[in-house]
Amino acid sequence: MEAALEKVRPICEDVRHHGAAAVIDYGEKFDGVRVPGLQVPAEELTRALDELDPAVRAALEESVRRARLVHREQRRTTHTTQVVPGGTVTEKWIPVERVGLYVPGGRSVYPSSVVMNVVPAQEAGVEGVAVASPPQKEFGGLPHPTILAACALLGVDEVYAAGGAQAIAMFAYGTEARGDEPGCAPVNLVTGPGNIYVAAAKRLLKGRIGIDAEAGPTEIAILADSTADPVHVAADLISQAEHDPMAASVLVTDSEELAGATEAELKTQVAASKHVDDRIVPALAGRQSAIVLVRDLADGLKVVDAYGAEHLEIQTADAAAVADRVRNAGAIFVGPWAPSRSATTAPAPTTSCPPAAAPATPRASPCSPSCAGCTSWTTPATPSRTSPTTW
Repeated sequence: MEAALEKVRPICEDVRHHGAAAVIDYGEKFDGVRVPGLQVPAEELTRALDELDPAVRAALEESVRRARLVHREQRRTTHTTQVVPGGTVTEKWIPVERVGLYVPGGRSVYPSSVVMNVVPAQEAGVEGVAVASPPQKEFGGLPHPTILAACALLGVDEVYAAGGAQAIAMFAYGTEARGDEPGCAPVNLVTGPGNIYVAAAKRLLKGRIGIDAEAGPTEIAILADSTADPVHVAADLISQAEHDPMAASVLVTDSEELAGATEAELKTQVAASKHVDDRIVPALAGRQSAIVLVRDLADGLKVVDAYGAEHLEIQTADAAAVADRVRNAGAIFVGPWAPSRSATTAPAPTTSCPPAAAPATPRASPCSPSCAGCTSWTTPATPSRTSPTTW
């Protein structure tokens, strides 16, 4: 992180002093395309939604519906306590005025990141919502059309073709008007996932802006016993490894048989996957990934509690009872029919960064404009392991 901080520091300072011109220059340097302006025209948002695959649109609409149900229930209400006759203490929750939401666009396309950041902000009552996603050379300097379509679907019309540390600095310092483009007003809070340089920019600018967390590469831990299906376990380890070569995939089990079967199944499934050499193999082979053998599930629980995974799956007998004993995790996926990848569309809690599991957890910080920190529990409404975009 220290090395990344030194790299993003001059970028952020350049954006601070030179505004939109610096953001455009860095977009050309890092993304390989020079955009005429940062803000995406309204007609491009409309076009992206009109041309979106109907199946993908239906999946996004269902994801939005479920996300609204969850985050609407998280809204806090004003509470007044009488402490002495005539003396009261009132706790009032006020929405953030303006947020900048970052949506990655480098290695993969994640419209789910739009949903998981925008919906909580809207449900919290945030007045101003702006989204930034890297410009794509393939699409003439615009963010990926699916990202634009997701924004349009949610009614977000302030979208910027900006990525990396320069996008975080743009949100922090704002940019000036350029011609017909009004410029980006500074925000109060920045949320959303990103690479190490996005995380470093958040750390550097924290204090000037609020941030969700310094979320690192994605990770999954699976606590499993002999009842688990190695086909499911291997698929779920791969589901996070395919994000990034630094992603972590960890299996914790008391079953040597499952460990061996999972290793064999990984070889089969990896060979049939995409992004094998540039992401999956480096992630699974890296020191951050492992199969951990423990004496029993009690020891397994100690391991996963110490690890505090962003995504924790429980694939054991009586999985609900085992999950109830977990103290530290971001989102807990209970049972064999609740794969972690379902979080993007199916159960709906925001998992764009790790929520806090407990006050003592190092990750204890809000995951979205409407979330004060929680452990998300996921159980499936209907048993399924179909690709989430078809649900």
